[in-house]
Amino acid sequence: MTPKRKKRLLLVLVIVAGVSGAATLMMKALNENINLFYSPTQVAAGEAPLNHTFRLGGLVESGSLKRDGDEGLTVHFDVTDQAESVTVAYTGILPDLFREGQGIVTLGKLNSSGLFVADEVLAKHDENYMPPEVAEALEAGHKKGIEEMKATQGTEQATGEKG
Repeated sequence: MTPKRKKRLLLVLVIVAGVSGAATLMMKALNENINLFYSPTQVAAGEAPLNHTFRLGGLVESGSLKRDGDEGLTVHFDVTDQAESVTVAYTGILPDLFREGQGIVTLGKLNSSGLFVADEVLAKHDENYMPPEVAEALEAGHKKGIEEMKATQGTEQATGEKG
């Protein structure tokens, strides 16, 4: 192989290595910045990743809001999709529209004990709007609850007929 061909081959290898390295770094950065949405049912089923940032959405369960003793900045509340609930811990000032029964989306991480530690809490801004992911999760949870109720009633009727 002539020296000129060796230089060309080396140049091509350096370019390929550089492009490969840049593509790898770009894919890693994109992967770290993706915030997927999970419903409480998916989190309870173990589909959500531990210690990885994602969005959790649903309704704030009535009667679940509890404030810690640190001047009221840390709050715990449950987010539900009417089938399952996930406990959320948030330290900071809650949005003005935040209240029990309100549709919200939180951004944070699920720890190993099953507590969702939120970095950000977003409340819907009017009565008619709900993020599409939250609406789908609530509808799926509602359907699951109806199916479970029908199954329970069918079991009770079958048991009543035998007795």
